[in-house]
Amino acid sequence: MTASTALLVVDMQNGFCHANGSLPSLGMALADADRSVRQTPLAVEQARRAGLPVVFTRHVYRPGRADEGQNLSALSGQLADIDGLATGSWDGGVVDELGWTPADLTVDKVRFDAFLWTSLDPLLRGLGVTHLQVCGVVTNICVESTVRAAFMRDYRVTLLGDACAAQTPRLHELGLEVMGSVGLATVVSLADGYQLADPIEAPREVTAVTA
Repeated sequence: MTASTALLVVDMQNGFCHANGSLPSLGMALADADRSVRQTPLAVEQARRAGLPVVFTRHVYRPGRADEGQNLSALSGQLADIDGLATGSWDGGVVDELGWTPADLTVDKVRFDAFLWTSLDPLLRGLGVTHLQVCGVVTNICVESTVRAAFMRDYRVTLLGDACAAQTPRLHELGLEVMGSVGLATVVSLADGYQLADPIEAPREVTAVTA
């Protein structure tokens, strides 16, 4: 694997993935979160062993939540009531299973798309990254939004499907189907033997759907 490849771990935070996190406490637990928490450390280990950069994102809000915005606040108003995903909180932190430390490359965000208003793109460009291997949560929301943004910035994307999770298995599968069917990402499975150090294959030919 060349140095042009990086692993992007999207929002694998206690608030989303831990049973005591803010989202599960509000009745918005992710189906198969345990699978994502089990598979993502394998991806991180493979990437580090291969010498690939690993970049973590965290969806967190500053005190007072002025950066949350009216649309996200309307979607999950109860989250503000319990100060969920607050910057510096346990809830907003990366799950322990990933072995995250403050020395790791980390990008904080306040919108679904990890590229929007963040330093993610200049960070990846500075690392010389052209191919992103992506995993995390939520499959059909922050992961899909980030994959779309990466594709439109001309990154090649491989999605580690079994290291992602959504609120229901159906939403997870729909997210994978949408991203894979139009060529936004090549969807693979760690459980099927995919290795992050595998040679990068050219994307398969797809029929583009344009507006």
